[in-house]
Amino acid sequence: MTEHSDRTANASTNASADPDTVEWPVSLAGVTESIVTTLGPNDRWNAAPLGLFADGDGDRVTATTWGNTRTRRNFHRQGEGYVQFTVDPVAFADAALSISEFDDPLLESANAWVRVAVERVDSGTEGETEWEEWTLRPLETDVVAETVTTIDRGFGAVIEATVAASRLGVPAYDQEALRERLEYYASVVDRAGSPREREALERVREHAEW
Repeated sequence: MTEHSDRTANASTNASADPDTVEWPVSLAGVTESIVTTLGPNDRWNAAPLGLFADGDGDRVTATTWGNTRTRRNFHRQGEGYVQFTVDPVAFADAALSISEFDDPLLESANAWVRVAVERVDSGTEGETEWEEWTLRPLETDVVAETVTTIDRGFGAVIEATVAASRLGVPAYDQEALRERLEYYASVVDRAGSPREREALERVREHAEW
């Protein structure tokens, strides 16, 4: 993963003796896509995508883990992780569809990060998949880079492609429909994506054997 060349500003870490006063470095609404790194038993930091659900006021933030993933196990083992905000599509593709492990918890492409304490608040089963819901409480944050972010359809298509690809081989999902979606997302990236998004799509193809 590479740093964006448009990094323009650094900010000091927002930490406090009273963790209850630490705030998220960005406004959260709806479902915000992020990447979380969690420390595994091999002392390596595993990166995986994590959707953040914020309530109406943004005061309560939750996330759900699906299946017996490394993130779920590391949440139980460590009780914390680093939530990171990045607009690098390759980082998302690698985190979603491969085992991405690092010596350092912070991704080079992160524009901001939050060290969070996690607590399981609910669990259940959907189909044959067990899920667990967690509350995330910020302990320490940093805004690494302030950028003017532009939007193209390719980025959204890459994110949707990682979701569809992660469901390939799961019996609960229509495999033909998933592959049709992947072809559509690929056409969007081809038409409207940047070179970085085209690279990310190739990672999706490689990781998912699609």
